[in-house]
Amino acid sequence: MNSAESAALSLVCKELGWEKSLDGLDADLVLLNTCSVRITAEKRAFGRIAHYAGIKKKQKRNFTLVVAGCMAQRLGGKLQEQFPQVDYVMGTSSRQMFPLILRAAENGEKAIFNIEEKAVFSFSDSHHDVDLEQGMSFRSFIPIMHGCDNFCSYCIVPYVRGREVSRSPENIADEIRLVAERGVREITLLGQNVNNYRREDGFDFAALLKYIVPAAAGSGVKWIRFLSANPVNFSSKTIEVLAENKVFCRHLHLPVQHGSDNVLKAMNRGYTRDRFLQLVREIRAAMPGITLSTDILIGFPGETEEDVAMTLHLMEEIKFIYSFMYHFNPREGTKAFDLPGRIGEDEKKERLSRVIKLQKKHTTELLKSRIGSTEIVLIEGISRKNADELITRTEKDEMAVVPGPKSMIGSFGVLTLSSLKGNTFRAKELSLVKS
Repeated sequence: MNSAESAALSLVCKELGWEKSLDGLDADLVLLNTCSVRITAEKRAFGRIAHYAGIKKKQKRNFTLVVAGCMAQRLGGKLQEQFPQVDYVMGTSSRQMFPLILRAAENGEKAIFNIEEKAVFSFSDSHHDVDLEQGMSFRSFIPIMHGCDNFCSYCIVPYVRGREVSRSPENIADEIRLVAERGVREITLLGQNVNNYRREDGFDFAALLKYIVPAAAGSGVKWIRFLSANPVNFSSKTIEVLAENKVFCRHLHLPVQHGSDNVLKAMNRGYTRDRFLQLVREIRAAMPGITLSTDILIGFPGETEEDVAMTLHLMEEIKFIYSFMYHFNPREGTKAFDLPGRIGEDEKKERLSRVIKLQKKHTTELLKSRIGSTEIVLIEGISRKNADELITRTEKDEMAVVPGPKSMIGSFGVLTLSSLKGNTFRAKELSLVKS
């Protein structure tokens, strides 16, 4: 989402005649788009703000410094109290002010608007900037909804993104056709709670997926993915639409967070372990061979050894192809911040190490079982280790390296997974798919 919104802001700059600077040190405007989901992201953002604030202060350079995004939304004017060199703090709901900032910067003036004012979130028409995507012109992120109403006890997102707002299906279909005209072949639909997309007339996520299929089919878009889905909102109708339409990739990211009902309840996730397992069975029955990935949060306050064992057991039952695994870090402003029963740092890390070890085992087993399979892949770029090889991705979100010319990048190809090195497949030959 941060990448998509950065691209949208970059496009506004281009539309108003601004050009990308090769180096932030000689720019007329520096825009830092921040994230608050992890405390580590905020720490990096603070470091970057301090860097540019220091340049303004010490070198007395008069460039415009803008801090945008989730952290700007959360801290507001407190950021300028700490860093007076910051000219504008632009939260996630204040992006419509950006053209005013650009025009003021051009004229050497100061734009005046109330950053504390409750602005209404609005979606940009396009979120695809080739320059910002570093050459990945054939893939694009498309936000379809904003905010979250779930209020998981550990999560800061509802407080910095606000309540859920869903984009019009017509506007989403228009952007799909627009990016397809620009050569995009794969899109990823985005939302903090993407499958809770819903309109006042009852138009829901399943209806949206069905609605956009013709827009993709009539363009060059061949693959559609989406992030990030919450199990509590994943309907049988959505599974049915996915199964019926091959344009949707056979991979789903489905964050479980934990395998214990006690911890899931404390997290306010809204589903049980059994409900998650039932959902996985329903998905796999409708789409045999689909791969699943997940998020796992270990060390939540009050977590016991039995809870950890239940999480490991759930992993054994499902066997995710990969997981984003992390331990609990308290975020001030969330309900979990004040929960009793905090787990010590060493204990959290030890528990997490067991989860990581098991996931590595499952990933290796699943990937090895795929050797010999013939797959359609999207050719993404040149291998970092060998300029004569290309890096590709299957619809199941597996990486494969194969010899091939640079001219194939951005096209679909066919290859056979011949061997495995680490978590990356190798293939011997690649042929293009006829459009």
